[in-house]
Amino acid sequence: MSGHSKWSTIKRKKGAADAARGKIFTRLAREIQIAARNGADPNSNFTLRLAIERARADNMPKDNIERAIRRGAGLEKDGVEIETIVYEGYGPHGIAMLVECLTDNRNRTISEVRRAFTKANGALGEPGSVAWQFTEKGYFAFNRTDDDGEPLDVDPDAVFMAALEAGAEDVEIGDDVVEVYTERTSFAQVSQGLDEQGLEPSEAELVMKPNTTLELGAEEAGSVLNLIDALEELDDVNKVWHNLELTEDVVAQFA
Repeated sequence: MSGHSKWSTIKRKKGAADAARGKIFTRLAREIQIAARNGADPNSNFTLRLAIERARADNMPKDNIERAIRRGAGLEKDGVEIETIVYEGYGPHGIAMLVECLTDNRNRTISEVRRAFTKANGALGEPGSVAWQFTEKGYFAFNRTDDDGEPLDVDPDAVFMAALEAGAEDVEIGDDVVEVYTERTSFAQVSQGLDEQGLEPSEAELVMKPNTTLELGAEEAGSVLNLIDALEELDDVNKVWHNLELTEDVVAQFA
């Protein structure tokens, strides 16, 4: 199971998603606004359709979704200009990190992000200093168990065959999840292929996958996870990518 999926599992088990539901809605609305700049019709704007699907998966109210679309498309006079900024840096013990932010105030955002890095003995880097260690990929996850560990009705062989036939690059089958990776340009095609086979992923998004990962001991890894947690608590931070190898021991300790 990838670091991305394992960290998502840790967050679910900690109950962070439910505790921060209002914050999640704010982030989802910002994603929708940005996507809607390229068109308010999700049928012709795949990025918008993906953002809407994520919002629905998190039970975001329909009115909130529609309002975010209108704001992004410039149909609401009170729409605040939101932009996407990706900061690069190194966390504790040399872990490479990308921090995607959705913000209406660059100065506030970089100040908060820098403070989190500094407090964790990390440091922000210059543009390009870290990004070369990651590759953008399409990502689909099919959970095989629920949050209580009970099995779900997911056939890994069916996902494997459907994904490869649709043009997926790689499929990783684990005890808890089946993960599908695609080239960025094949993401929409694979998504459509899975949908045609009646396969609905638990997660579907574009991710920054590390080209190589770095394994740390539990204590050292803990300091990195604490930084990730602190960054994700910031209102303007949307996603955090890293190249830490999350071993089973680390997951067990922090779940």
